[in-house]
Amino acid sequence: MVDVLVALLPATLVGLYQFGWYGLVVILLCVGGCLGVEAVGQKMMGQKVTVSDGSAAVTGLLLALSLPPRAEWWLCAIGALAGIGLGKLVFGGLGYNPFNPAILARVVLLISFPAQMTSFVTPSPWGLDAVTTATPLNLLQEARIRGLGLGEAAHTDLLAAFLGGIPGSLGETSALAVLLGGLYLLWRGHINWDVPVGMLGTMALVSGLFWWHDPAHYMPPAFHLVTGGAMLVAFFMATDMVTSPLTRKGRVIFAVGCGLLTIVIRMWGGYAEAISFAVLLMNAAVPIIDRYTAPRLYGARKRGGL
Repeated sequence: MVDVLVALLPATLVGLYQFGWYGLVVILLCVGGCLGVEAVGQKMMGQKVTVSDGSAAVTGLLLALSLPPRAEWWLCAIGALAGIGLGKLVFGGLGYNPFNPAILARVVLLISFPAQMTSFVTPSPWGLDAVTTATPLNLLQEARIRGLGLGEAAHTDLLAAFLGGIPGSLGETSALAVLLGGLYLLWRGHINWDVPVGMLGTMALVSGLFWWHDPAHYMPPAFHLVTGGAMLVAFFMATDMVTSPLTRKGRVIFAVGCGLLTIVIRMWGGYAEAISFAVLLMNAAVPIIDRYTAPRLYGARKRGGL
């Protein structure tokens, strides 16, 4: 858990630089809220309080980095309650949750408070000159709904999106910062390469086919990889060992499903940021993926036969 917090440090620092005091308040509220909910919940359930293991802090930081940089305090509180309470404690605690707690919290907030969850500001040094604006994914969705093709999203500066200069959630404005943290986790051996590579590769392949067929109506693959929460979710949430398949074959199926659903929802769904829904749906499919990809023990009987 300490290594995950270290890996999230680049994205966190970029977010604090771009959004200043507001971003710091969101982080403190989310992390403190998750620690508090877990401690109180474990006390009420008669369990040993284990907030010192760092898992609730990781959930809180991931939640904070997934929220708008000026999210209201009550949004952070509800997110902490949903992530730790509904996503973790009701299933028995750490290691028993079928859904990633931070992903579940974000989906609950997106469905319940869509206006507040899509209220973004432009990045500026320490958040001093920030103004309300829309993210590239929101611009693309609005143009698609109005039948305007790509609209203003076509003018997205992809280099700025990669380095950190476009509107977005607190920890998603710099794909490079998130990528550095993800590579650190790979180097430390805490995550497997198959999930992030399979997920991002599927997103690039599917979106690339549509873009190649009709570039006037579809954005290039790089757009889908560096905007929104693609990098953050692929490296830090989809790789959660508790909520992802056990075998390599299963993880590849899981990753491909996450990437495919993300592009499908982004292109034709009602939510601009689709990746949270995609991972949550694939989390639900993990038991059946594990069932049919688990290796057969030597000498064991095949299903339906000898």
